[in-house]
Amino acid sequence: MSSPAAISPSRNICVFCASANGTRPQYRADAEDLGRQLALQNIGLIYGGARVGLMGAVADATLAAGGRVTGVIPHVLVDMEVAHHEITELHIVKTMHDRKALMGEKADAFLILPGGFGTKP
Repeated sequence: MSSPAAISPSRNICVFCASANGTRPQYRADAEDLGRQLALQNIGLIYGGARVGLMGAVADATLAAGGRVTGVIPHVLVDMEVAHHEITELHIVKTMHDRKALMGEKADAFLILPGGFGTKP
């Protein structure tokens, strides 16, 4: 008989966070802890696709713990060399609107981390 985890569909959480490290060192530590926890719970990370800041921290921690990471990034940011090419899946889209729409399609839930412009507590 299969375990419930083996037959349950894949779950994904979209994490909105900064491409900077945040205004407090604790924000980076929290992003890394979240990434580890997602992997341990077999929850895929959907995020903005950058390799820098809190985005890079949560993605790298998820990968290091054996998790799945899907990034969605507009081509203008790929051109600025911030795309994370070592993640499980990277989708390059035309606009920020396309980015948010695709992230929404792929996610079962959303989580916002503090620390960046528009997400400060």
